[in-house]
Amino acid sequence: MPHSVCKSTLEVLDLSYNNFSGPITSCLLSMVGLRMLNLRENHFEGTLSSSITSECTFQTIDLHGNKIDGQLPRALSNCNKLVVLDIGNNLIVDAFPSWLGELSNLRVLILRSNQFYGSINDVDGNRQSREYFSSSQIVDLATNNFSGSLSSELFGRLKSMMAKFNSTGETLYPQNSSYYAEFYKGFIEMAYKGSFVTFERILTTLTSIDFSNNRLEGTIPESIGQLVSLHVLNLSHNAFTGKIPAQLGGMADLESLDLSCNKLSGKIPQEFADLTFLGTLNLSNNQLEGNIPQSRQFLTFENNSFEGNLGLCGPPLSKPCPISPAPPSVANVEKSSHVDVFLFLFVGLGFGIGFTAAILMRRGRINDWFVISSRAFQDLI
Repeated sequence: MPHSVCKSTLEVLDLSYNNFSGPITSCLLSMVGLRMLNLRENHFEGTLSSSITSECTFQTIDLHGNKIDGQLPRALSNCNKLVVLDIGNNLIVDAFPSWLGELSNLRVLILRSNQFYGSINDVDGNRQSREYFSSSQIVDLATNNFSGSLSSELFGRLKSMMAKFNSTGETLYPQNSSYYAEFYKGFIEMAYKGSFVTFERILTTLTSIDFSNNRLEGTIPESIGQLVSLHVLNLSHNAFTGKIPAQLGGMADLESLDLSCNKLSGKIPQEFADLTFLGTLNLSNNQLEGNIPQSRQFLTFENNSFEGNLGLCGPPLSKPCPISPAPPSVANVEKSSHVDVFLFLFVGLGFGIGFTAAILMRRGRINDWFVISSRAFQDLI
């Protein structure tokens, strides 16, 4: 790429799906006026320049599918208008860029298939009083080396996914760029309903969280249930333990849920039967047990949604659930209680008679006692 491109007054630079190679021209990321940079699926390599100034005008940066290495330049935090950042499928080695959470316009963050590591919580400190990924609608961190547990605060601050969206949706394109909406295509590749799908248009209603294929552990935070507008949730191929939060059953717009290949235990929450839009469910290869919820929606799922859980039973699995014994009837309970009372009285009476007889025998008065007792018993009859 020639350096002369930096002297232009371009607002959109799209060189995607070509055979460009070599380092990305350093001046490119410091161009003032450039809104959209799309270098997707080329052979660019090397590190990204940190010469991004406070005059940054980028709204879309798409570097997906190259050979970029090193760390993510912290100077990207100067791009306050950034809406889409896709650096997926590169060779970047870095900690989770929690500092990007301060970009209030950032809606799409794709870091998948790199070598990011460590915690994905707020590693830079407490940002309770500041914005933190508040506008995010697509967060894809799949296939990295992230580890540790997920804090409940992480999901409790994704405000955009807590709002109820209009079901029609609009095409997402950079802010104040309606002039480019006719030709701009924001290609996004993501796991969707069990398949890897390429979206040529990003709708404002498309919401997704994908943390799959990492080394995350601990329990799944109940706070995920607050994300009522979330459509896709993928936490598969990690090491999560504990029970599946029942709060996930309140995410009424959920279309795809994948919790497979973890160490989850306990029962499948009955609340999942209320997820009427759920088209794809994968709970396989965990340690779940008990009855599979029976509802019209669950009847659409096949065996592979539940296989690898030895304790699960009921349709669609061939393993039947054990029949619980019927509780005893009231009459049987009353009859049993009467028998117990009489048995107790007779045992007590026998013990008393035996004890008295032993004392009298020792004093040589056993014969007199038997005579008296026999007369008393006849009078009683």
